[in-house]
Amino acid sequence: MAGRSRKYPMLRRSRAMWGSRRVWQPRLVFWAGAVSIGVISVLFAVLADKAQALFHVMIGDDGGRRFYLPLIVTPLGFVLCAWLAHAFFPGSQGSGIPQAIAARHLRDDDDRSHILSLRLVMGKIALTVIGLFCGASIGREGPTVQVGASLMLQAARWGGMVQARGLILAGSAAGIAAAFNTPLAGIVFAIEEMGRTYEARTNGLVLTAVILAGLASLGLLGNYTYFGVSKETISFAAEWPLVIACGVIGGGFGALFSLLALKATRRIRRWHTHQPLRRALLVAALCGLAVAVIGIASGGLTFGTGYVQARGAVEGTPLPGFFFAEKFLAGLLSMVSGIPGGIFAPSLAVGAGIGSSLGLILGASTGAAALLGMAGYFAGVVQAPMTAFVIILEMTGNHDNVIALMLASMLGYGTARMISHEPLYHALSRVFIAEAIRRRRAEALPT
Repeated sequence: MAGRSRKYPMLRRSRAMWGSRRVWQPRLVFWAGAVSIGVISVLFAVLADKAQALFHVMIGDDGGRRFYLPLIVTPLGFVLCAWLAHAFFPGSQGSGIPQAIAARHLRDDDDRSHILSLRLVMGKIALTVIGLFCGASIGREGPTVQVGASLMLQAARWGGMVQARGLILAGSAAGIAAAFNTPLAGIVFAIEEMGRTYEARTNGLVLTAVILAGLASLGLLGNYTYFGVSKETISFAAEWPLVIACGVIGGGFGALFSLLALKATRRIRRWHTHQPLRRALLVAALCGLAVAVIGIASGGLTFGTGYVQARGAVEGTPLPGFFFAEKFLAGLLSMVSGIPGGIFAPSLAVGAGIGSSLGLILGASTGAAALLGMAGYFAGVVQAPMTAFVIILEMTGNHDNVIALMLASMLGYGTARMISHEPLYHALSRVFIAEAIRRRRAEALPT
């Protein structure tokens, strides 16, 4: 055996390397972190679904005598979430994707810890679940990105790894992959949205994290498609007016959402300057009340993620004509209220509503129109067309519509760029970067 080692020096070096704790410990910690993202994402999904179900049981889906309860529960829930976020979990507000983007730009580990930490993992999950329990129009997918990035960054600290930026990217991709059961979309999201300055050497980290998180999710939930399996096939030759309409109109509404969200959050932030907590709670209460009124007016359709409505549209059930406008407003108000929660699932529901309405106008299939509407609107909101069509393809299990969805996504993106030049998540990430800079300057001042 000794002679064999002398004959093959590379084998000797390989054994010595893997016998070193410095080599295998970081890898084990990284693998454990990726698996934990998958497990926690599944737990988060189960809690979120149960919270929504409890809310609908509480208010009575039959529109009976408890229809008024959202007027009490929803504003109080918004206020509770805003207070807990401000007092105990600062940095948990909003989607969570801007925090992960900001953390990749920050160089100091202490600055990153203010927006990515195990404390925020607990707070983000708990407050998003509370928000869904009180009827907020939010999703869990954006928060799962912050959760994944936080877990992977913590794994980097425990494992003594120095690739913090790459690991944040890997954790974010794993979060999206596990949240939707869409591994390809997780990778594309990492490249297009999270890593506008993507580094080739992070390829292995991203792929490994997505695979391990995906395996953990599959082990717990099995293989599934988020919106079931779509049987619709879009014939571009016959349905090109629908493709163009969903891309342009969906992208226009998506850009409008992004523009209004940015303007509103900036004005609210300036208004908060003198009395931050008191005014934050007032904004949350007013937004919660407005969300409750919209939810009651829509017959309860706009409460929660919108997953049920979007899936129904994909499967061929038309949505009410004004559902998309009501869900648009409910999602916008939930976002600017300052409570933790994402916009992925609500955006897909709005897009499905736009597509369903256009399908009825143009005499097209509801299922096909919903898919195209989701692609156009989502690409318009986040200005990430590749992520939009890949995630919709994987969520519906139908790859016959690649070209039509690509075109709708690109039209949505192009329309959005003409209306709003700032990608939503990246514009919001600058808020957290600016806060880190201000905190550093304040600490540097003499006491």
